[in-house]
Amino acid sequence: MNIKTCFLTVVCATLSFGAFAQSEVTEKEIAEHISFLASPKMAGRFPGTKENRKVVNYLIKNFKQAGIKPYGKNYTQEFNAKIRVKKGLDTPVVTTQNVIGFIEGSDPELKHEFIALGAHYDHLGMGGPSSKKPDTVGIHLGADDNASGTAALLEIAERLAAHKKDLKRSILFIAFGAEEQGLLGSKYFVNHPVIPLSSIKLMMNMDMVGRMNAEKQLYMGGAASFNGGMELMKGLGPESGINPVVIAYDVGGSDHVSFYKKNISVLGFHTGGHPQYHTPEDDFAHINVAGEKLVCDYIYKAILSVANKNETIFFVPEKKN
Repeated sequence: MNIKTCFLTVVCATLSFGAFAQSEVTEKEIAEHISFLASPKMAGRFPGTKENRKVVNYLIKNFKQAGIKPYGKNYTQEFNAKIRVKKGLDTPVVTTQNVIGFIEGSDPELKHEFIALGAHYDHLGMGGPSSKKPDTVGIHLGADDNASGTAALLEIAERLAAHKKDLKRSILFIAFGAEEQGLLGSKYFVNHPVIPLSSIKLMMNMDMVGRMNAEKQLYMGGAASFNGGMELMKGLGPESGINPVVIAYDVGGSDHVSFYKKNISVLGFHTGGHPQYHTPEDDFAHINVAGEKLVCDYIYKAILSVANKNETIFFVPEKKN
């Protein structure tokens, strides 16, 4: 092998292991991810369907391209999900997956501690009737719920991979399956964790982050569940160009709740409710892509701050009166 051939071989090998990871979140990639995930071809990303599997493969492909490794041998954590049906009907059970990626921290000691970043990728499938056409059953595209959070997960993960040397603690990325069926993916994860739950110092979850309003508000619950959380999340607002609505507890009803019930500190992010929630009209046309980029940049800065915190990070339970 001559020198030129050897050089090309090394370059190609380097590219195959994630040299394409972009150092910044881009509106273009956010739009591409949501357009794919919320397309009619994905049929509402219902658990157990072939479309669900296509989404899983899409997530794995993007993790690989960013140079994000699986934790262990596989990216997927398979589990059985009971599908919600009307009373009196048999409850079907389908097989679906969580998709898990991993960046190892650079500090010899702190790399054994983890920040988890998550979003659910599933939605309601065909769901119910469209509000515009009540006599028809439409595809629930789920652009905001939760293609937006899944796109944010992929974009933030890619940016962190490009700056992995800047991370003292390790990062675990989890795309949850079957959230709409009762937080089943996150419940399965916390009961079958791939790492000791005690090593997860903060779980940050994104569910419906694609509809930022004119006031540029980003809501988050659970900020007081870890030491210094309230001050940190408020302080990151001005430099990120958003107005964070920082809530001490009131952790909400998405996948981070499963972690909170295990006494793990959490942050649950969203940009607010809207009339298109759980209807076929939750489509890409309603997404504020520029607003979602602000969300991604804010959460990225929050992860860097927590991952590099020299002080011990600990769970702070809510005081009940």
